[in-house]
Amino acid sequence: MSLIPVPVYQDIDCVMPAAGLSSRMGDWKMMLAYRHHTILDQSIENALSFCSRVILVAGHRGQELLERYRGRANVLVVLNEQFTQGMFASIQVGVAQVNSEHFFIAHGDMPNIGADVFRAMWQLRGESSLFPGDTEHSGHPVLLPSSLALAIIAAPVGSKMKSILNRKTVTYMGLTTPVIHQDVDTPEAYQALINVL
Repeated sequence: MSLIPVPVYQDIDCVMPAAGLSSRMGDWKMMLAYRHHTILDQSIENALSFCSRVILVAGHRGQELLERYRGRANVLVVLNEQFTQGMFASIQVGVAQVNSEHFFIAHGDMPNIGADVFRAMWQLRGESSLFPGDTEHSGHPVLLPSSLALAIIAAPVGSKMKSILNRKTVTYMGLTTPVIHQDVDTPEAYQALINVL
């Protein structure tokens, strides 16, 4: 498997939580087969088609992800020892490693978000958080300025991400592409995903 990104011209980090138990799926969704590799592989490949680095946050079966991506200069795997506390704990661990002035947070179980979405969002980057969808269906990824990193890291581990972002201005692009909402949480969602291949 090769994760060779399209050349990027500046540092852009992408935090990707992949630490959960996949309890609704009944199987570890990150390693389910998709295209020529896995759901998580595809999500990473898509992020690296625009971003310069993926900060992959592992927890459940974290050693397997450490081994799988060991030695890849553009994938940093960090372990969240508190992954059972929920996704926000994983976001905190990942954000603590961010170096870029703006950064994305993209989910490891959303394998169809392509470079076009990342690029369109990047062109509208600013001092507010930016979601691709609208106020009712915000979608992912989210693009954040590094000025929000400290608030995320300092928040209690049980916090909700949106409550932190809503303290400041939140911008929505209004994209209608379905891929920004297509996560793979259940067997039915996985079946729908592979049926379109």
